[in-house]
Amino acid sequence: MNCAISGEVPEEPVVSKKSGLLYEKRLIQTHISDYGKCPVTGEPHTLDDIVPIKTGKIVKPKPLHTASIPGLLGTFQTEWDSLMLSNFALEQQLHTARQELSHALYQHDAACRVIARLKKERDESRQLLAEAERQLPAAPEVATSNAALSNGKRGIDDGEQGPNAKKMRLGISAEVITELTDCNAALSQQRKKRQIPKTLASVDALEKFTQLSSHPLHKTNKPGIFSMDILHSKDVIATGGIDTTAVLFDRPSGQILSTLIGHSKKVTSIKFVGDTDLVLTASSDKTVRIWGCSEDGNYTSRHTLKDHSAEVRAVTVHATNKYFVSASLDSTWCFYDLSSGLCLAQVTDASENDVNYTAAAFHPDGLILGTGTAQSIVKIWDVKSQANVAKFGGHNGEITSISFSENGYFLATAALDGVRLWDLRKLKNFRTFDFPDANSVEFDHSGSYLGIAASDIRVFQTASVKAEWNPIKTLPDLSGTGKATSVKFGLDSKYIAVGSMDRNLRIFGLPDDDNTEDSAQDS
Repeated sequence: MNCAISGEVPEEPVVSKKSGLLYEKRLIQTHISDYGKCPVTGEPHTLDDIVPIKTGKIVKPKPLHTASIPGLLGTFQTEWDSLMLSNFALEQQLHTARQELSHALYQHDAACRVIARLKKERDESRQLLAEAERQLPAAPEVATSNAALSNGKRGIDDGEQGPNAKKMRLGISAEVITELTDCNAALSQQRKKRQIPKTLASVDALEKFTQLSSHPLHKTNKPGIFSMDILHSKDVIATGGIDTTAVLFDRPSGQILSTLIGHSKKVTSIKFVGDTDLVLTASSDKTVRIWGCSEDGNYTSRHTLKDHSAEVRAVTVHATNKYFVSASLDSTWCFYDLSSGLCLAQVTDASENDVNYTAAAFHPDGLILGTGTAQSIVKIWDVKSQANVAKFGGHNGEITSISFSENGYFLATAALDGVRLWDLRKLKNFRTFDFPDANSVEFDHSGSYLGIAASDIRVFQTASVKAEWNPIKTLPDLSGTGKATSVKFGLDSKYIAVGSMDRNLRIFGLPDDDNTEDSAQDS
């Protein structure tokens, strides 16, 4: 008897209780598992409805065409021909796939070349636009129109335009303002949930800080470190020197990564741009430079910005890492687009004719800019409108440094008469430290500590407005010059970097945490 499904003699015969039909076991089991019914009658079936049949060993009869040698040869020939045809079809498909892949790779390569060319043309166009904008003189007819300048004030009359008249700027667009506002909202929300990191160095640890190493980074004929910044993610320290160079120093290895050469006078300010490979420098040569790392690891000047007409004292980077501000003794501060190097706004204070900006810093949330002046005034600006919204007086002498706390409420300012702390909520001074010739003031990233560089380096534990700010440690100025110019906290305040009027960068920390290699000591 034959299987009701295949028509062949079954090897494992089973019979259905309901229909009485004979099946091959594996075939009927597969059908019932898939459809749950008899393949012939259509009745519902389960595996329990089939019963195996005991039979003797079944020998399947051979087909007639395999019963002879010519028949076998014919079968082999047929299978060989089928195999050759299948192989030929596969080769044809492989050839077609190779052609399609080659065409796709060619298109991808061509697209990459076009994209690279377009990017190069875009960058060249941006640079040409920036250069043309810098060289474009202020037109008298524009000055007398109703158009507003970047500081929100109307243009002056033709007769007041002189050779040093400020250039017209594109202004901070609505798109940029939206970007700044969104960044402010995100950072403000994060600040509400901010907690002091558990890895932050303790007060007891700071009390034990001592000098770990001293590194001669700048030239001996023009000694002096005037500015400094730290890239915490890579533990790289940048210093700006009186010798016109900036140096990038890898603290863990104790090696100089790169020396930035290009300015003709001292480097007054230096800043890293987030975690990117970009560095900003300002100089007494009236320029700001944007430096980038090339493929060989060396830094080159990508943009030289010449929008100021006097010494540039400070640069500060916005939290978006897309914009920055420079402050100059020419009575202006400039708001730049970082990618193009284009000055979007050059701001003056119309209420004061002679204001020399000596320091600048963005608030952590990015919508407020603080500036210090040579006239002992601290000014707070609304970045969106470029309007001066507050002024702090009380200092004697030039404002040398300003720093906002990460809590968003406190501002520290340093001047020749000492350091003052300001409450931004009530716009008033709530504490004063009498340290003559204070050159630098710096909150650590957590807002827990305050560092002051003057004739020595003082470290304080921050507190509230009414509570006492307790001194933690006094680090001596080991340069022999009696003037520490800059102070910065390392990651989690595990070390403190100090620059002085000699050519050495000094690292203070716990002796057990000194992972740097020994370097040359003070010369």
